[in-house]
Amino acid sequence: MAMYLQYESSSGYAIFEVHGLDEIGQNTEAVRTSVSDLSRFGRVVQLTAFHPFESARDALNQTNAITESVMTDELRSFLELNLPKVKEGKKPKFSLGLAEPKLGSHIFEATKIPCQSNEFVLELLRGVRQHFDRFIKDLKPGDLEKSQLGLAHSYSRAKVKFNVNRVDNMVIQAIFLLDTLDKDINSFAMRVREWYSWHFPELVKIVNDNYLYARVSKMIDDKSKLTEDHIPMLTEVLGDEDKAKEVVEAGKASMGQDLSPVDLINVQTFAQRVMDLADYRKKLYDYLVTKMSDIAPNLAALIGEMVGARLISHAGSLTNLAKCPSSTLQILGAEKALFRALKTRGNTPKYGLIFHSSFIGRASAKNKGRIARYLANKCSIASRIDCFADGATTAFGEKLREQVEERLEFYDKGVAPRKNVDVMKEVIENLQKNDDEGKDVSAKKSKKKKAKGEEEEEEEEEEEEEEVVAMEEDKSEKKKKKEKRKMETAEENEKSEKKKKKSKAGGDEETDDGHSTKKKKKKSKSAE
Repeated sequence: MAMYLQYESSSGYAIFEVHGLDEIGQNTEAVRTSVSDLSRFGRVVQLTAFHPFESARDALNQTNAITESVMTDELRSFLELNLPKVKEGKKPKFSLGLAEPKLGSHIFEATKIPCQSNEFVLELLRGVRQHFDRFIKDLKPGDLEKSQLGLAHSYSRAKVKFNVNRVDNMVIQAIFLLDTLDKDINSFAMRVREWYSWHFPELVKIVNDNYLYARVSKMIDDKSKLTEDHIPMLTEVLGDEDKAKEVVEAGKASMGQDLSPVDLINVQTFAQRVMDLADYRKKLYDYLVTKMSDIAPNLAALIGEMVGARLISHAGSLTNLAKCPSSTLQILGAEKALFRALKTRGNTPKYGLIFHSSFIGRASAKNKGRIARYLANKCSIASRIDCFADGATTAFGEKLREQVEERLEFYDKGVAPRKNVDVMKEVIENLQKNDDEGKDVSAKKSKKKKAKGEEEEEEEEEEEEEEVVAMEEDKSEKKKKKEKRKMETAEENEKSEKKKKKSKAGGDEETDDGHSTKKKKKKSKSAE
């Protein structure tokens, strides 16, 4: 039975044919001894086909597919072209050796090519890997190493990119740095107190806060120079005029030793460093609060940013914390006490990191364990919502906090708390209402825009209609005016014709009258 080997290198896919299997008899020891010698190994294994990758991106995609045990289209076409065809209903007379058994099962399901992966195949592939540059003649010396290095870098970079989306790493680093800064600031502030107390011992009793003490010591510098002019400056720092006056009076009557200018300069610089560290600690805390509101808003709303960040850092990630049951979450941070109790068969611890929550401090001594168990349950729910929910919201965390408050009241006063199912339903309904309102608002806006558009279109249509009506009215008015003019001209013509006729008839009468009058006059003259 013939046997082929599939080898995935950084430069491309390769298929090797194995000869003399009957002589070797699939003896792993015989292959292991012959691998180092190329002359012997070359007789057994021979290159039959090689398919180089097109680019570095193609090599990365193919490598990612192989690690996930997925056969790509390129690999399928390469195998079908260079391996004997598998006829339906007949048993194939060859097999394909692979390093990945899951990939082999996927190839068999898709192409019906029989695959195998065992120690014998792995030893043969080890020999192929060792002498691969000798099998391919076109490779120049150093090309294979360069391709391997480039693919390794791109592959590791692509794998690390999966962690970029896990922004909870930023929270883990921030909380670790915050805890370290707290320790360092405390130790440095104590060093400033001891150092400056040699010069001004009375200041320790007046100013208790470490940060204020560092600021005041830097401002005072030399106690012998303290005057009443320093009171406004000290009042601005301390926030209390009486304390400022007390510092000035204590400086005048101080029992401390004098320090040289060089020593005072060193104390001032160190106090400034402590102040800078304290300022940076405040900025880092604000950064942690903003990151927790983005990553785990419900957990932060339930138990606080600091405790929530410590839980995430102790579990390793938000995903790991979400996978923990509430009983494990309850004692996170108390592993030593747990294992000691299991060894000695004593009482197991009731709480770990969640002890720093205010809820456990408010509970009575007999109810601390009960409220710790209840709080761990709610923290587990909040972490799972934060890890697997699509959108970030604090609604669930606020309601879970209300439930813990109700549980505390139940332990103290006996008031029955609400059930978790009812509370969660209420939150989901509120979120759906808000979404619906948002959709309604957007729909109303779109409707308003559409209505405005329709109104504008209607106004434009009305204006056009008005213009058409006005045009028609103008035309009708012009027609009416023309008709009126025609009627007026016709009437005038008729009147003029009548006048002409009347004038003709009246002229005859006048002439007759005129002649008659003339005749009468003549008669009257003759009669005289």
